Amino acid sequence: MDDKPHWLDDPAHVRLLWRGFLAVLALTVAAELVVHLHPHFEIDAIFGFGAWFGFAACAAMIVGAKALALLLKRPDSYYGRHDD
Repeated sequence: MDDKPHWLDDPAHVRLLWRGFLAVLALTVAAELVVHLHPHFEIDAIFGFGAWFGFAACAAMIVGAKALALLLKRPDSYYGRHDD
């Protein structure tokens, strides 16, 4: 197996990815100033609605997954101890 570290192990690369993702998000939201939108509901007409809605949906999925994990998780000894 190769002991060479993965490029994502370097904090500088991770920081660069975060900055890139934030730049793409900012450009996407700024594009609403140029692109004419056709909202179906009043709330769709709010500036940056897609970004806020996406963030809220992602946060809700994380909270839902954490709550579901509390219901479904099993102890480490769930399958019993095997002394082979």
